[in-house]
Amino acid sequence: METITIHKAKTELSRLIERACRGEEIVIARGKKPVVRLVAIEDQGGQRKPGAWKGKISYTRDAFAPLTDRELNELGFE
Repeated sequence: METITIHKAKTELSRLIERACRGEEIVIARGKKPVVRLVAIEDQGGQRKPGAWKGKISYTRDAFAPLTDRELNELGFE
């Protein structure tokens, strides 16, 4: 883990990001005091997969039926 100053981090940000993406951990310091750790964000699962939720969600036939006057009133609609 390398520690660098804020000034150096400003001038070399693109290179530091590339290094972090390769798995390195970089600490950025204000003077000699470490204040920030630069690490890559984990992959969030890649691309979406169509149909991934098929068969996992269910609902009743009346789920999309209009609300009754009483239900609308209870929700604050008049």
